[in-house]
Amino acid sequence: MKKLKNEKELLKRAIDAGMAYGTKRGVVEFEVTDSINERVMYLYRLLVHDKVIQPLPEDQVSQKSAAHKLALWYAKSLPKDDPLLK
Repeated sequence: MKKLKNEKELLKRAIDAGMAYGTKRGVVEFEVTDSINERVMYLYRLLVHDKVIQPLPEDQVSQKSAAHKLALWYAKSLPKDDPLLK
């Protein structure tokens, strides 16, 4: 798993975008008390279920790998010249 530049910020934005996606779909309402880890795993499972991202083999799914997949998903939605990709 190759680390992305600015992966932490990409993950932050991916969580925000994923929360908006889930709320818009009407499948989830996130609480302020939900941890980042819970949000990451829920969003990963939601995006895999909706076939938005390709799933990892079940034995490779972890907090770190799910967070990386979310960051990749968000990075692919950004324009090529976005500062986060540099």
